[in-house]
Amino acid sequence: MSSFHLHRSSPAKPGPPTEPPKPPPAKPAPKWLHTLWLAGLAVTLLLLFFPTSATKTTSLTYSAWTTRVDANQVKTAVIDTTGKVTGQLSDNTNYDTRIPTAVPDPALLGDLATHHVTVTGATSSTSVLSIIGGLLPFVLLLGFYLWISRRATRQLAGGIMGIGSSKAKVYNEERPKTRFSDVAGYEGAKREISEVVDFLKYPQRYTAAGAVGPRGVLMVGPPGTGKTLLARAVAGEAEVPFFALTGSSFVEMFVGVGAARVRDLFTAARKTAPAIIFIDEIDAIGQRRGGAFVSNDEREQTLNQLLGEMDGFDPAAGVVVLAATNRPETLDPALLRPGRFDRQVEIPLPNLRERTAILGVHTTGKHLASDVDLDVVARATPGFSGADLANLVNEAAIVAVRDRRDVISASDFSEARDRILLGRREATNALLPEEKYAVAVHESGHALVAALCPRADPVAKVTILPAGQALGVTEQLPADERHLYSESYLKDSLAVRLGGRASELLVLGEASTGAASDLAGATDLATRMVREYGMSGRVGPVGFASGSPMYLGNEEVQRRSYAEATQRVIDEEVAALLREAETRALGLLGDHREAIDRLVGELIAHETVDGDAVRAALDGTTGSDGPDGGGAGPQVEVHTTG
Repeated sequence: MSSFHLHRSSPAKPGPPTEPPKPPPAKPAPKWLHTLWLAGLAVTLLLLFFPTSATKTTSLTYSAWTTRVDANQVKTAVIDTTGKVTGQLSDNTNYDTRIPTAVPDPALLGDLATHHVTVTGATSSTSVLSIIGGLLPFVLLLGFYLWISRRATRQLAGGIMGIGSSKAKVYNEERPKTRFSDVAGYEGAKREISEVVDFLKYPQRYTAAGAVGPRGVLMVGPPGTGKTLLARAVAGEAEVPFFALTGSSFVEMFVGVGAARVRDLFTAARKTAPAIIFIDEIDAIGQRRGGAFVSNDEREQTLNQLLGEMDGFDPAAGVVVLAATNRPETLDPALLRPGRFDRQVEIPLPNLRERTAILGVHTTGKHLASDVDLDVVARATPGFSGADLANLVNEAAIVAVRDRRDVISASDFSEARDRILLGRREATNALLPEEKYAVAVHESGHALVAALCPRADPVAKVTILPAGQALGVTEQLPADERHLYSESYLKDSLAVRLGGRASELLVLGEASTGAASDLAGATDLATRMVREYGMSGRVGPVGFASGSPMYLGNEEVQRRSYAEATQRVIDEEVAALLREAETRALGLLGDHREAIDRLVGELIAHETVDGDAVRAALDGTTGSDGPDGGGAGPQVEVHTTG
């Protein structure tokens, strides 16, 4: 049973869409790559097939050419293997001609030498050099294009050549400054995790006793309880290399990348063994296989590789895997068996003593007023995680800064808690006078029924100030932190939840939409009493549990494990419990009708009153002038009218 019960008396409003946001489309390749390729091809074709010359070339017949040779008008001659002759005349004019026999006559060569004509290119090697020279621009352009395209590919895809490498951040010399002493509470969890560090630092102690160190430790718990903080403490305390990464860093759009990164990670860890590998949010790759109609082969390949590396044919000796997840129910059973994750350490929500210690850590270095008692703040914040408590301290500091103060008072913590639980405070003139009266009647019903039920939690504060969607709030702070709930306590809780509606029926003559959240919470509690706790004579001592607890909420669709007739009986028993609770609330309030009018008057006058005002209304005396901002108890039951 949750520590917080929010009973909102407002019509149900459609919630935010549950579909996850679509991932952004892949970035296309830049268009300039295609433009570069076309430009290079065009330049190459121009150089190969359309050569240009800076001077004019004169075509001569063979006889005209020989005549000019005899007249000493030819300066150079280049003769290729096909008989083509090119060169320059004495006036530096280029010419070309052709020898009829293709192969130069030795007499012709002697005649050219006699007239001082420089002759070159009479061998086949000249042709090879000319071909190479013609292809050289094309080769250079092709190489330039490949170099540019490879650089662009690395920028777009993170580097094709290194995509299979591990993305883990290695902490060896520059370690985090977090230590186990910085983690408040959780002594048992810290002891189990610190044994892993001790085993890697002093393996001979365990070897002497014949003990084998754990290969894996899985930390599970709700979000914000400090799993990653404990991992940072391990990295700070350990004197061995620490590899840290998230489960999502294994998965890419390319098939086989995840398995390659797992191999690379464990290869690097083996080279530096003993070492610790920390995988945060391991459920990203460790989800059970074959659980859906459409499987993800890439994720399954990554999981199979991880299973093999942890305890396969060639297990990683001297490497301990530390992992964290909020969804242990989704992990593959093969991953959770001994030999892979030998230990599962639960990091639950902190208890009263741990909340006090966590608040002490987060208030270090802050100026607190003399009226601030961290033990009282801890008792008023049940169900808060470590992250919630850090946010509470920060919000209290913001409230103090808003009032131009640098000292945090007890009222700042109270306002910060209300902001976190109920949302932003709105102006009191948002309600019409008749609505303000109706909210006062509703909250008076909650408070008086709670005060009249023997096992209900005592009332700490009642307010009709709007906060978020809630138009009014009744806070109950029990004196002790409960772990078991009796049937009589749960039935009193049902009566308190329906006390607001009963007060409306008794005073206003009709119910309103303000009891919507009260009815929803009461129905859920009554359903669990009948279906899971066996608190129904007709259904019997039979429990149809909804499954293993889920730290992120029971989002999966549960398959009903009982017949339709059983469901009908459950529905009837739930309705009977709710009618019984409403009848009881109506009877209690009817016997104290004048107390409702007195408490409504106090709420209209002061808008917020404490538990003493509720008891004074029952006794027929004058209540207090306002709330004391205090109250004790580790659990808060909030009844809202919104």
